[in-house]
Amino acid sequence: MPPITYITRTETFSAAHRLHSTQLSAEENKVLYGKCNHPHFHGHNYKVEITLKGEVNPITGMVMNLVDLKQCIQLAVMDPLDHRNLDLDVPYFSKKPSTTENLAIYIWWNFQHHFLQNEAWRSSSARLYKVKVHETERNIVEYMGEGDLDASDLTFTEALLCLNESV
Repeated sequence: MPPITYITRTETFSAAHRLHSTQLSAEENKVLYGKCNHPHFHGHNYKVEITLKGEVNPITGMVMNLVDLKQCIQLAVMDPLDHRNLDLDVPYFSKKPSTTENLAIYIWWNFQHHFLQNEAWRSSSARLYKVKVHETERNIVEYMGEGDLDASDLTFTEALLCLNESV
């Protein structure tokens, strides 16, 4: 078996959001989220790290071409999230609070969705290993695809169908 390595690409994007749960009262939201519940939103310069795991191809010396990884990140992260209001512009967050935890989950499954649609990417040994989102220098969330998904989200369902078909 060829050596296994982990490759990571980092990108940054800017987005606005408001921490707010539709399942809580206005007062409960204020108590729970504090100033981050301000009705006029606030923003962050997020840093996201996408890590893939795979066998080093003995011919190319790569797990995945980093140009391809950059293109997938562009489709899955930058296009839908950069300079957007997460709550108003990303349908996923109309149902869920736009916490960094939920953002990491969204990025994971949106990356999977785009990755699995490309035959060349899908046929490599590379597999998504980890999504790490830095909301600030001190607030960081990692997601590694664990746990059950909300089946009501169409993008996630499509990604899972593609994943099951490719296995």
